[in-house]
Amino acid sequence: MALSRLRHPVISRAPSLIRARFLSLSSAHSFLNRSRGLDSSPEVAETLLRPTSFPLVNGIHGDSSKKKFNIGIRSFSSAEMPEHTVLQMPALSPTMSQGNIVKWMKKEGDKIEVGDVLCEIETDKATVEFESLEEGFLAKILVPEGSKDVPVGQSIAITVEDRDDIGSIPATVSGTEAADKTSTEPAAKHGDNTQESSSVNINTSELPPHIVLEMPALSPTMNQGNIAKWMKKEGDKIEVGDVICEIETDKATVEYECLEEGFLAKILAPEGSRDVAVGQPIAITVEDSNDLEAVRTSVSTDVKTKNEKPVQKIAKDVKTQKTNFSRISPAAKMLISEHGLDASSITSSGPRGTLLKGDVLAAIKSGKVSKVSGPKEKTSSPSVHPQTSSSLPAGSKSDVQDVAYEDLPNSQIRKVIAARLLESKQYTPHLYLSTDVILDPLLLFRKELKAKYDVKVSVNDIVIKAVAIALRNVPEANAYWDASKGEMVLCDSVDISIAVATEKGLMTPIVRNADQKSISSISLEVKELAEKARAGKLKPNEFQGGTFSISNLGMFPVDNFCAIINPPQAGILAVGRGNQVVEPAIGDDGIEKPAVVTKMNLTLSADHRVFDGKVGGAFVAALQSNFSDIRRLLL
Repeated sequence: MALSRLRHPVISRAPSLIRARFLSLSSAHSFLNRSRGLDSSPEVAETLLRPTSFPLVNGIHGDSSKKKFNIGIRSFSSAEMPEHTVLQMPALSPTMSQGNIVKWMKKEGDKIEVGDVLCEIETDKATVEFESLEEGFLAKILVPEGSKDVPVGQSIAITVEDRDDIGSIPATVSGTEAADKTSTEPAAKHGDNTQESSSVNINTSELPPHIVLEMPALSPTMNQGNIAKWMKKEGDKIEVGDVICEIETDKATVEYECLEEGFLAKILAPEGSRDVAVGQPIAITVEDSNDLEAVRTSVSTDVKTKNEKPVQKIAKDVKTQKTNFSRISPAAKMLISEHGLDASSITSSGPRGTLLKGDVLAAIKSGKVSKVSGPKEKTSSPSVHPQTSSSLPAGSKSDVQDVAYEDLPNSQIRKVIAARLLESKQYTPHLYLSTDVILDPLLLFRKELKAKYDVKVSVNDIVIKAVAIALRNVPEANAYWDASKGEMVLCDSVDISIAVATEKGLMTPIVRNADQKSISSISLEVKELAEKARAGKLKPNEFQGGTFSISNLGMFPVDNFCAIINPPQAGILAVGRGNQVVEPAIGDDGIEKPAVVTKMNLTLSADHRVFDGKVGGAFVAALQSNFSDIRRLLL
């Protein structure tokens, strides 16, 4: 399958482990790590040096030539220096590897308030004002004004919270020394909902010049990804543009291209790794093949995936654990009854002591669950004695006969779809409005286009145009709800998202400015986008955004259905199949006679915070008007 290509991977250069990542000029992640200099002992340092999560940048403002950024900072504790914060040269564009310090707006010893501009940085794109995220005092400028080609990640300044600590900062400290003091910090820990990812031990003092490749954020909603396949092996030569691996994101499968030539020294996240957190190191490359062995011996990984957690839990002696479940799920109860198991020997893991189906299956797999005596033993295989059946090792033939199931791992796309649909139903008040439209004028119009102009369009293409015109005529329906402001926001353009089913899940490519395009151009664009979606080649701008969605099941025997709104949009139209019905009609002679007409059901699912009854009714009326006089779509 042809895949879309990633041309801006996030890289982090050694020996410093201080990293700053910017994926775009409009939003980014920053690295914020804090520690307190309360104790210089190793035990306290290990406890205090804990990286926090990646906060979002506050944004861009100002004119086009100078953009302001709030960038991540890192602080650390040491025996020689007081509590302080090290500011780093950030990566302010995907192609930026170094920058110039144009001007320092603050001098050493100056007071810094939140939002104050510390310095101006000249990147490969623009001149950017570097804002402070915290108040304090500028204790030491590590990179003087006018410095050229400062590498991304290099320390450029040190700040302190207390004015009295300024004198405690050594006058001879340099950016390299400040970076080296943080090189022993442990890798960032993620929550329980992410992978218990590779714990990577990197001794930078022993490593030759190298580049650490990290898991990039390939979409605004991506916080983790899967390593689908490594295209290069350890030791392989890498040229500029070579595909290193395939990454499965929450939107598509993306090829990870290398921007520099070298050699793949170490793979930190092996093939098949799931839920690898964004920013986590996945590989190390070197420029010289002679440095391969040095990296391999200096870097060790201990990868533990989610799938290994149940195995570790099962390996425990179930009989020694105290049973204290107070509830039992229906599925678990049925399994226990079918297999004649002793429920008291199974440990519960559900909320409030609930025994779940997974607990029973785990106990059966372990082979350490006991069975009750009595009639329930009849469920065991007649060729196996009941007492020996429970003592058989996991994976035996008896277990396979008793529990026949297959695990189908979800793709990253389906996981995100499931989470977003659940969120939509929980937090978006759905309003449903349904109507039937007469399809005969549309079908006749299609035939005329084919016969007179040799233009072949589908019913869905005309539906897209009809919906776009209705949204233009009822602009209140072309809006979304801004939860942060608690108000409705009108959209400037009519961008229609089309639901396309793919092997990995539902994708929604966008026909932008659909109200301004002809039906034939919409038809060509939809075909192209659908083909890209099924091949996994959609670019982010082709599926991110959209102001309204259409889900068409007219090709199936589905008369009507209610679709779930795709946040942050406020509406989605569910299109059913056309059905021929008999209903009274006025003939040319003015006499009412029975007639056969083709009707199609349209059901609008709308965010009630945006659509009240008046707006929803006006939109449905505009839709009906467009279908009754289909030629008005050409105006």
